[in-house]
Amino acid sequence: MLEFPPELKNFVDDAGRLKQWPGKQKLQLVAAPVFAQAIPTGRRFTEREINELLNQRHTFDDAALLRRFLCDLGYLERTRDGRAYWRSTSDAPLEA
Repeated sequence: MLEFPPELKNFVDDAGRLKQWPGKQKLQLVAAPVFAQAIPTGRRFTEREINELLNQRHTFDDAALLRRFLCDLGYLERTRDGRAYWRSTSDAPLEA
Protein backbone atom coordinates (compact mmCIF):
# COMPACT_ATOMS: atom_id res chain seq x y z
CA MET A 1 0.00 0.00 0.00
CA LEU A 2 1.36 3.37 -1.01
CA GLU A 3 2.01 5.74 1.87
CA PHE A 4 1.07 9.38 1.98
CA PRO A 5 4.03 11.77 1.52
CA PRO A 6 5.67 13.32 4.61
CA GLU A 7 4.07 16.73 4.04
CA LEU A 8 0.74 15.09 4.92
CA LYS A 9 1.91 13.52 8.19
CA ASN A 10 -0.40 15.74 10.27
CA PHE A 11 -3.37 14.45 8.26
CA VAL A 12 -2.58 10.73 8.54
CA ASP A 13 -3.69 8.39 11.34
CA ASP A 14 -1.67 5.53 12.84
CA ALA A 15 -3.12 3.11 10.27
CA GLY A 16 -1.82 5.23 7.39
CA ARG A 17 -5.21 6.65 6.37
CA LEU A 18 -5.98 10.28 5.70
CA LYS A 19 -8.12 11.48 8.60
CA GLN A 20 -8.95 14.92 7.18
CA TRP A 21 -9.04 16.37 3.67
CA PRO A 22 -6.46 19.18 3.53
CA GLY A 23 -7.84 22.66 3.02
CA LYS A 24 -4.89 23.81 0.93
CA GLN A 25 -4.97 22.83 -2.72
CA LYS A 26 -1.21 22.21 -2.72
CA LEU A 27 -1.68 19.41 -0.16
CA GLN A 28 -4.77 18.07 -1.93
CA LEU A 29 -2.67 17.67 -5.07
CA VAL A 30 -0.06 15.76 -3.05
CA ALA A 31 -2.74 13.40 -1.69
CA ALA A 32 -4.47 12.74 -5.03
CA PRO A 33 -1.91 10.31 -6.52
CA VAL A 34 -2.08 8.11 -3.42
CA PHE A 35 -5.82 7.73 -3.85
CA ALA A 36 -5.47 7.23 -7.62
CA GLN A 37 -2.93 4.45 -7.15
CA ALA A 38 -5.38 2.63 -4.86
CA ILE A 39 -7.54 2.02 -7.94
CA PRO A 40 -6.36 -0.86 -10.14
CA THR A 41 -6.04 -0.17 -13.83
CA GLY A 42 -7.60 -2.17 -16.61
CA ARG A 43 -11.15 -2.60 -15.35
CA ARG A 44 -14.34 -0.69 -14.72
CA PHE A 45 -15.84 -0.25 -11.28
CA THR A 46 -19.23 0.73 -9.99
CA GLU A 47 -19.53 3.84 -7.86
CA ARG A 48 -19.88 1.61 -4.81
CA GLU A 49 -16.68 -0.28 -5.65
CA ILE A 50 -14.75 2.96 -6.16
CA ASN A 51 -16.04 4.22 -2.82
CA GLU A 52 -14.85 1.03 -1.12
CA LEU A 53 -11.37 1.41 -2.62
CA LEU A 54 -11.14 5.07 -1.62
CA ASN A 55 -12.58 4.46 1.86
CA GLN A 56 -9.67 2.13 2.62
CA ARG A 57 -7.34 5.15 2.47
CA HIS A 58 -9.28 7.72 4.52
CA THR A 59 -11.51 8.12 7.57
CA PHE A 60 -13.29 11.41 6.86
CA ASP A 61 -16.29 9.75 5.18
CA ASP A 62 -16.47 11.66 1.91
CA ALA A 63 -15.74 9.34 -0.99
CA ALA A 64 -17.80 11.58 -3.28
CA LEU A 65 -15.38 14.47 -2.73
CA LEU A 66 -12.47 12.19 -3.62
CA ARG A 67 -14.19 10.75 -6.71
CA ARG A 68 -14.95 14.23 -8.04
CA PHE A 69 -11.44 15.47 -7.29
CA LEU A 70 -9.81 12.49 -9.00
CA CYS A 71 -12.09 12.92 -12.04
CA ASP A 72 -11.37 16.66 -12.20
CA LEU A 73 -7.62 16.00 -12.18
CA GLY A 74 -7.87 13.29 -14.81
CA TYR A 75 -6.79 10.38 -12.59
CA LEU A 76 -10.24 8.82 -12.76
CA GLU A 77 -12.69 8.66 -15.64
CA ARG A 78 -16.36 7.79 -15.67
CA THR A 79 -19.26 7.21 -17.96
CA ARG A 80 -21.55 10.16 -18.50
CA ASP A 81 -24.23 8.61 -16.29
CA GLY A 82 -21.76 7.80 -13.49
CA ARG A 83 -22.46 4.06 -13.56
CA ALA A 84 -18.88 3.06 -14.32
CA TYR A 85 -15.51 4.42 -13.25
CA TRP A 86 -11.99 3.47 -14.24
CA ARG A 87 -8.49 4.68 -13.58
CA SER A 88 -7.11 6.80 -16.36
CA THR A 89 -4.23 5.40 -18.35
CA SER A 90 -2.42 8.69 -17.75
CA ASP A 91 -1.02 9.45 -14.31
CA ALA A 92 -0.32 13.03 -15.26
CA PRO A 93 -2.85 15.28 -13.54
CA LEU A 94 -4.57 18.02 -15.44
CA GLU A 95 -4.11 21.59 -14.29
CA ALA A 96 -6.23 22.20 -11.21
